[in-house]
Amino acid sequence: MSTPADIEAEKNIEIWKVKKLIKSLQMVRGNGTSMISLIIPPKGQISLNQKMLTDEYGTASNIKSRVNRLSVLTAITSTQQKLKLYNKVPTNGLIIYCGEVITEEGKEKKLTIDFEPFKPINTSLYLCDNKFHTEALSELMENDDKFGFIVMDGNGALFGTLSGNTREVLHKFTVDLPKKHGRGGQSALRFARLRDEKRHNYVRKVAETAVQNFITADKVNVAGLILAGSADFKTDLGKSELFDNRLVAKIIKVVDVSYGGENGFNQAIELSAETLSNVKFIQEKKLITKYFDEISQDTGKFCYGIDDTLKALDLGAAEIIIVYENLNTIRYTLKDSEGTEVVAFHSPDATDKAYLEDKYTGGEMEVVKEEPLLEWLAENYKNFGATLEFVTDRSSEGAQFVKGFGGVGALLRYKVNFEQLVDESDDEYFDSDEDYI
Repeated sequence: MSTPADIEAEKNIEIWKVKKLIKSLQMVRGNGTSMISLIIPPKGQISLNQKMLTDEYGTASNIKSRVNRLSVLTAITSTQQKLKLYNKVPTNGLIIYCGEVITEEGKEKKLTIDFEPFKPINTSLYLCDNKFHTEALSELMENDDKFGFIVMDGNGALFGTLSGNTREVLHKFTVDLPKKHGRGGQSALRFARLRDEKRHNYVRKVAETAVQNFITADKVNVAGLILAGSADFKTDLGKSELFDNRLVAKIIKVVDVSYGGENGFNQAIELSAETLSNVKFIQEKKLITKYFDEISQDTGKFCYGIDDTLKALDLGAAEIIIVYENLNTIRYTLKDSEGTEVVAFHSPDATDKAYLEDKYTGGEMEVVKEEPLLEWLAENYKNFGATLEFVTDRSSEGAQFVKGFGGVGALLRYKVNFEQLVDESDDEYFDSDEDYI
């Protein structure tokens, strides 16, 4: 059964794949208006889109330029062929990019991509242009995590959530707290005691209501929690022993607002905008800091570099593989005349490729497959019982991981002596005849 951490990791991999696709689609250009972008939302109908394409085919037949006319008609036909593969629109919708694109060498190449997005895409689109339209894909990348808000002031408390652009008030209640008492004598002490007692009860009620709204089946149901309010109520809540520790761990910001209730909720959302957009950034920093802690404590439950990381993966020792999202390393599968396969890794610059050819292919081996290492990891990490996490170089920790450790590493389940593995015979370890260079 998948844990929430596994589901989050899989979602991050899907996001990385879409990012990569957007980048590649934005780089290509077509000859004339022969590049089709078709997006069908979850409740769309294949038959209606087929009819629309048939109508478009009739219209395109009137294009005066022969070359452009043929390109557009070919693209429409290819899109229709792709649609025939689907009996109905997939659960999250369907995205198709199809057309004649111009390669770097100046040649024309037919490109067709069809896939179901990783979450519902509520956009309907058909465009025939000289480029692919990826705006709807970019919207998929926007953060849809749900964040909890607790807004407290002297008049009451409000509990709400924010997901994307959708805010929802879950619960609110009012409270009647006594004001500070200015008269002296014994009554001042009594009033102060009553006031403190009522404030304490108020904080207790907020803490209990927070559990009811933000914890479901013993799990926190929001990605982060923002405490907002005037005076010291929000601070008292965050420090109170009455506040559930699971919720304390999710506090990502405490903000001062001028109002209570819904106005305070709106103000808290505005003041938290930058923090909410940086949640993924914060999670990334935590992961890499944990990795650096293992190194500084010399626990042996870590590794870095392609060589050791893939050895740990083969051994089943890798718990979390950490890789730089723009890692530019190619995985080559080579085969000799006897059919024995060897796997090698290199960055795709001319020098490295020449070295690879000199060492392996000089008449003895042929390259039977080459693919980005990141793609291979994304497709195969589950087979080794590991989790895959992509990181950026935007934080100082991320930049250090990329520059100092090559952008590849892993947190291990148990200590592995890599030096001992090197000392042992290669044949004993590399059962699959893989060579890490």
